[in-house]
Amino acid sequence: MPVTALVSAKSSGVTTAALALTLASKRPSLLAECDPAGGTVRAGFLQGQVSAGFGLYHLAAAERTGTEALANAFASHLWGMDEAGHRKLLPGLTDPAQAAALGRTWPALSEVMHVMATEAGYDVFIDTGRLALESGRLHTTLTPAPLLHRADLTLMVVRGTEQSLTLARHLIDPLRTELAERGSGPDALGLLLIEEGPYRAHQVTDALKAPVMAALPWDPDTAGYFTNGGRPPRGYARSPLLRHARTATEQLEAATSRRHIHQQYPPRPANAQLAGILQRLTERGGPRG
Repeated sequence: MPVTALVSAKSSGVTTAALALTLASKRPSLLAECDPAGGTVRAGFLQGQVSAGFGLYHLAAAERTGTEALANAFASHLWGMDEAGHRKLLPGLTDPAQAAALGRTWPALSEVMHVMATEAGYDVFIDTGRLALESGRLHTTLTPAPLLHRADLTLMVVRGTEQSLTLARHLIDPLRTELAERGSGPDALGLLLIEEGPYRAHQVTDALKAPVMAALPWDPDTAGYFTNGGRPPRGYARSPLLRHARTATEQLEAATSRRHIHQQYPPRPANAQLAGILQRLTERGGPRG
């Protein structure tokens, strides 16, 4: 199953989108809140059910002990979001000052999450928050760069508004370069469109020169529930956001499968002689009877 990292140029609904994908997946799923600016699901959707003694920050100390300690701590700090335990959350930081302690933890944590995806069959969604750059590179503290580098897909979450596209336009090329030079390849980069605003998917693709791999509708009632918790809105299980999120998870899995196939069987280089023949035929307008 894929490991998908979600990032934004500014607040564009990354956490809401990641939560929707996690709750809508047909498979077991995990949401890892890895935003260095702090997690919000604990205080919002879960309304304080999870204490500060639980979550991402505590993995840093475990990682210093060793890989096995990290894996055990990771498992013990997952919070079940449904009765069956199929939807799990790794709660995020409670204080942005804690982010500096995780610098050396991100690579090992990435390995653990990929094992959870490939061996345990989980859809893994990583909320990496707002993209931060330093001298054209991903900021080493304000962005969990190793998680973006290793993800099967890295999705920039954008809204179909002029403001959102303008902000994303300045970051999409540095992110693409980062994935090409240090990550799993530039083709891992895509867009997750929140359908608020006048711009449709094909227009967003043209504007940012990156494919819209999935889209989620503007559904303020369900989004408000994911942000603030409380009582689910009427018709929650059949809400537009959940229905489209379910489709989106399937689209992301298909995109990941295509990437893996292309990596295993790259296109064969064209035969130079044959290419020359075809070019001459084209120039002549093709054979004549």
